[in-house]
Amino acid sequence: MPFNVLVAVSLLYVGLLFGVAFVAERRARGGSAVWLRTPLVYTLSLSIYCTAWTFYGAVGYAARSGLEFLTIYLGPTLVFVGWWWILRKLVRIGRAQRVTSIADLISSRYGKSNFLGVVVTVMAVLAATPYIALQLQSVTLSFGVFASDTPEGWALPDQGATALWVAAGLALFTILFGTRNLDANERHHGIVMAIAVEAVVKLIALLAVGIFVVWGVAGGVADILARIGASPIADWPLKPGRWAGLTFVSAAAILTLPRMFQVMVVENADERHVATASWAFPLYLMLMSLFVVPIAVVGLGIMPLGSNPDLFVLTIPLSQGAGKLALLAFLGGFSSATSMVIVAAIALSTMVSNHIVTPLWLALRVGSARAPGDVRGLVLMSRRLSIGAVLALGYTYYHLSGGSAALAAIGLISFVGVAQVLPAMVGGIYWRGATHIGAALGLITGFSIWLYCLFLPSFGEGGLISARVMADGLFGIYWLRPHALFGITGLDPLLHALLWSMLLNTAAFLIGSLASFPGPMERLQGVAFVNIFDQTSGPGGWARSAAEAEDLLSMSQRILGPEEAQRFFQAQAAAQGKLGYLPDPTPDFIARLERQLAGSVGAATAHAMISQLSGGATVSVQDLIAVAGEAQQIKEYSAQLEAKSEELARTARALREANDKLTGLSVQKDAFLSQISHELRTPMTSIRAFSEILMETDLPDEMRSKYAGIIHDETRRLTRLLDDLLDLSVLENRKVQLNIGVANLHDIVTKAVTSASNTRPERVFVVQRDASAEHMPVFTDTDRLLQVFINLVSNARKYCDAERAVLRIEVKKRGGFVEVDFIDNGAGIPKTSQALIFEKFARLTDTSHAGGAGLGLAICREIMANLGGSIDYIPGQGGAAFRVRLPLKRTA
Repeated sequence: MPFNVLVAVSLLYVGLLFGVAFVAERRARGGSAVWLRTPLVYTLSLSIYCTAWTFYGAVGYAARSGLEFLTIYLGPTLVFVGWWWILRKLVRIGRAQRVTSIADLISSRYGKSNFLGVVVTVMAVLAATPYIALQLQSVTLSFGVFASDTPEGWALPDQGATALWVAAGLALFTILFGTRNLDANERHHGIVMAIAVEAVVKLIALLAVGIFVVWGVAGGVADILARIGASPIADWPLKPGRWAGLTFVSAAAILTLPRMFQVMVVENADERHVATASWAFPLYLMLMSLFVVPIAVVGLGIMPLGSNPDLFVLTIPLSQGAGKLALLAFLGGFSSATSMVIVAAIALSTMVSNHIVTPLWLALRVGSARAPGDVRGLVLMSRRLSIGAVLALGYTYYHLSGGSAALAAIGLISFVGVAQVLPAMVGGIYWRGATHIGAALGLITGFSIWLYCLFLPSFGEGGLISARVMADGLFGIYWLRPHALFGITGLDPLLHALLWSMLLNTAAFLIGSLASFPGPMERLQGVAFVNIFDQTSGPGGWARSAAEAEDLLSMSQRILGPEEAQRFFQAQAAAQGKLGYLPDPTPDFIARLERQLAGSVGAATAHAMISQLSGGATVSVQDLIAVAGEAQQIKEYSAQLEAKSEELARTARALREANDKLTGLSVQKDAFLSQISHELRTPMTSIRAFSEILMETDLPDEMRSKYAGIIHDETRRLTRLLDDLLDLSVLENRKVQLNIGVANLHDIVTKAVTSASNTRPERVFVVQRDASAEHMPVFTDTDRLLQVFINLVSNARKYCDAERAVLRIEVKKRGGFVEVDFIDNGAGIPKTSQALIFEKFARLTDTSHAGGAGLGLAICREIMANLGGSIDYIPGQGGAAFRVRLPLKRTA
């Protein structure tokens, strides 16, 4: 098959995956893709465990080491069949604590320690580097098979260039669909659906090659069995130590690989899917391994001596003239490699941004929680750059190691590396006495041994470790030889590194935990993790916050985005029995906000940002009772008292706010009546005085004309005031006649801006608009809506106290409504006045400052109510911000 045809097919396949991911993303955003949250898709997404190592390398592994390849499937099978309750507990913890990665899990469990998050992140990135290099190597070799003149040839003239292009393409796909937005749940429906499709492709491809080998090349099952009996695989000696070690490390990897944690915990949409996966995923692994030995045996028998057994899946069909089957096999291997790289890059970039980039940004900025800035943009950009950096590291490893090692050997290096997280993970979810000191000691100890004994030597002789160190040990100390640590010789290098790293890792974890005492936050998190099935939500641990709700909203908008943050705050305010967007910063609300933010930036970063605003976390009496493990009856009674106390507190807050509002309205009413009497008396006095002057018979004509004009102006002023009062009365009683028709929203906004230009025309006032977003039809009373818009623009021109006044008018659709935001860059409205600004007796300034009777916003509120919409003040926008919400369709 021509090489250019192979490239074209590969691009078409990638285009298909783009289409699948794009459609799934759109359906998920529209809420119409229930099928994305099914057990089948969840189980298929777990297939990223089956990478190019499984697709290509398992055959090569069987050809070199017999049935030892089964250990890579046996470990995950034991976990899913025998210990799936561990997976269920991880999923429950992940959902309750809004965990975004395995680093976030460890960080959150041990007192939200960002140091541990950094340690796990660095470990995960380095451990994933050989595995990503493995995928690049497999794709490069598979391209080489088709580029060579003979099936046994498997080297491209320029493998490095091919690997570089593959890495760049994978980085582009991952950035496009893995960092499109900052999801509070960190779920990537498009990526998951694309992986599910790839899972089916690689399974069909491997089964097709297996069926072809057994019944097309060989003479059926009996012939295959005879060939197996006569092959070197039948004489493979069982090595119990290596078999047990590899089974253990593969079982540990299924729990600790960042990509597996991403799809197994973070992307999980329903805890019940784990029960289905407990039998469906082992079945998938069984099917993937079904024809490994037959393909290896036939390849050893028919392929020329020296052929690469890792590529038998491709070279056997090509040698038999089955070009289309070879192409299908290539796509299967391509799917295996790309799915792993995509999810691993997403998981690792999330860890890097949440535990390294964002905390550094917080540390380097003074007052960063309050300071302006787009944290959301920073996190997204850091993730995109991290994806590129991760793939660059994989390519660098591939380039430095020469890309010549067997695929299985490279994969096992990564497995041992990520397994170092296992003691801290399992200990953290089952042992309340585990501490961050123990976890840190264990992780650093195990990681250092793995780095020294396995990772660095993998670059070959003369690589990152000199031949002298390999032979004589570090600093010439003989018992510090990388492959013979503490003088223990004769062990396989992989088992040697696994034994010492896990043994000393676990010992350091236990000793460190027993010798130290967890702090209050660690104890709370320990209870929340260990007793996750006994709780409906994790403990908060926050005292009453010193932060203002508006500051918290401002910070949250920079992370979650304005719409998501405002929706969350509005829902929490409603749960407290309050109107608007600002709930009381109670301990319960702060805990909920922290979990919400943790879904985007990680638990440690979210905790640090809220701590900057609220002054840190403390432990309540109820929390201490929970930590001490009191009797269940006491805990239940405390919960009942807490619920009743919260209900009484909500009622008291509502009564207090109602009383404050009535008191404020009473004061405003007195001021209003005084103002109205003043507004009525002044023009009436002028009219009476100048009318008496006009009665003079000898008054000159020019003075008579001047005084008549004054009387006319005062009469119009009086009429406007009376019209406003009558208009408000009609609107409140819902007796207004509306002329509903279709209009272009852009035209209404333009007329409002033009009409309001007469307000303080001498002032430089900038209006920022997005005309393309404004062009949409609305069914409304154009004159009434224009009245509202003119009032809001005029108020901004009057009251915005910025030196260079700017008004932003933003239009967006949400559901069946259109929202028009008017946001200026002034000081905004004080929190104490925000609840009164739409009342008809309310005035925030005196008459001498702005004039008028203060009925404008009250009339606007009633107009929008009559039009089936609403008008609200939006806090936390940096200035005065009003949102007009209008239905897009005609309403009754």
